[in-house]
Amino acid sequence: MAKPAPTQRIEIMDTTLRDGEQTGGVSFMPHEKLQIAKALLRDVCVDRIEVASARVSEGEKKAVTSICGWASARGFINRVEVLGFVDHHVSIEWIISCGGKVINLLCKGSQKHCEQQLRKTPEEHIRNIIEEVEYAYARGLVTNVYLEDWSNGMKDSPEYVFALVEALRQTHVKRFMLPDTLGVLNPLTTVEYMRKMRRRFPDLHFDFHAHNDYNLAIANVSSAVLGGCNGIHTAVNGLGERAGNAPLSSVQAILKDHFGIKTGIDESKLYTMSLLVSSCSGIPVPQNMPIVGGHVFTQVAGVHADGDNKNGLYQNALMPERFGRHREYALGKNSGKANVLKNLEALGLELTPEETKRVTERVIELGDKKEVVTPEDLPYIIADVLKHDTMKETVKLESYLVTTAYGLKPSASLRIEIDGKSYETNATGDGQYDAFMHGLRDIYENRLHRPLPLLTDYAVSIPPGGQTDALVQTTITWELNGRTFRTRGLDADQTDAAIKATIKMLNSLG
Repeated sequence: MAKPAPTQRIEIMDTTLRDGEQTGGVSFMPHEKLQIAKALLRDVCVDRIEVASARVSEGEKKAVTSICGWASARGFINRVEVLGFVDHHVSIEWIISCGGKVINLLCKGSQKHCEQQLRKTPEEHIRNIIEEVEYAYARGLVTNVYLEDWSNGMKDSPEYVFALVEALRQTHVKRFMLPDTLGVLNPLTTVEYMRKMRRRFPDLHFDFHAHNDYNLAIANVSSAVLGGCNGIHTAVNGLGERAGNAPLSSVQAILKDHFGIKTGIDESKLYTMSLLVSSCSGIPVPQNMPIVGGHVFTQVAGVHADGDNKNGLYQNALMPERFGRHREYALGKNSGKANVLKNLEALGLELTPEETKRVTERVIELGDKKEVVTPEDLPYIIADVLKHDTMKETVKLESYLVTTAYGLKPSASLRIEIDGKSYETNATGDGQYDAFMHGLRDIYENRLHRPLPLLTDYAVSIPPGGQTDALVQTTITWELNGRTFRTRGLDADQTDAAIKATIKMLNSLG
């Protein structure tokens, strides 16, 4: 019989590998499923994982078998669950053949689904479920039951739901899992329905499974906790059917910070877990996604950075170090002196107040032009503004002309000053920038006998919403003598932006 978990401890069941894989366009390979399962159980320390639906494919069977084999050898096997169906024991035998020990049996949690989809009476469906539960018990499986469409069942046919649970509580069902299958709940209905279940069945274990159709998954999770649930279902990065599930990282933070509830989660592993799932799924994490987004621990406004310097006035309980991350201070048109000082501190650089003011003004100027200013740019900005001897502008592009014409190879003519002496050359190439680089190599390698770095990556970006006259930022990655570094250039013309990035590179060589 199911027993409620202690109120101060809530189980986390992560369904990234089952419901999460129902995200449009997502299909994990068997080795990816094993890798994610290992990370969830061994590193993040979730209580349980749901890894697949039974009978889907041979590839799925291979994945489940490998996960169960690994979990069994390490004492995790009872924490690995597989979705199964009321199908005359076929799912049960499939799970057993994979080495599984837990079935999450899918039942109909609303009378409408029972009668209109299954074409069965409630009595027939209950009888069929009990047959599966008893057979699973006899075959050594632990059984949890999903009450599919439970939220609509509580709205339209609560007596059906109560009768179903009343019948199943007399069996060997361990957990009753209550899904908002179609994402129709709001926080008020969630807490109302959960409390009704808890009052009616105080001795049973209830999991809550949210869906995010109205962007209420996290709010509904909070309400389910208030209503007395014992477990929450999550997915890494909120993956899942349609609008997805409740994100694992957000659920953990809310349970700990807002409810004082204990889980077994290792918060420091949540960010790397997010990156792993993003890589395997091909679904990027939004930059502003709480906890794991790229920008959520970046302070942009200068007043915020100043406040952080004054007893952490703009910080909350979501400290980045909790999640294996660190706080950053953006550089751009909203930057203040405090942002610059924070980045200088991280780089181990010290400037006078007047120097800091001048560097801040240049950062704001660059931000107004939509150029992305990164901490790596600061040393060059400092040298450019303050004319430090350590980074003199020893290379100056005096003039250049790049041309292209139909049927002819692109060409470049350039004159460049290096250490006070001018050099001129002409060259052709496969493109305008390639022609420019050929000319540059002629000067450096044939006349000066100096090596030029190898271009290893070339990326072009246009600010969001940009039209044909938008500024173009070119970011070039270089490698020389085992050292890798990047330079950026900004211009309305892509070739000019690349040439500016190249001149920055030449000056950075010293």
